[in-house]
Amino acid sequence: MNLDDARKRIESAVTQYGHHAAPAIDLVMAEVRSDMGASAFNELVEEFDLELTYNIAPMESDHSTS
Repeated sequence: MNLDDARKRIESAVTQYGHHAAPAIDLVMAEVRSDMGASAFNELVEEFDLELTYNIAPMESDHSTS
């Protein structure tokens, strides 16, 4: 997946499901995080205001601290 595909999928989910789009957006964002890392994930969170609207928070980094 690339950023353009992710944007289209998020826009489609928002159009189709409105404020109930979080589960569909979560699936897209999981794929973004896996394929492109935290910076791309955070770019989309900011671009679509996902934290405020869908409670999807930005990531701290690409490294887990567990």
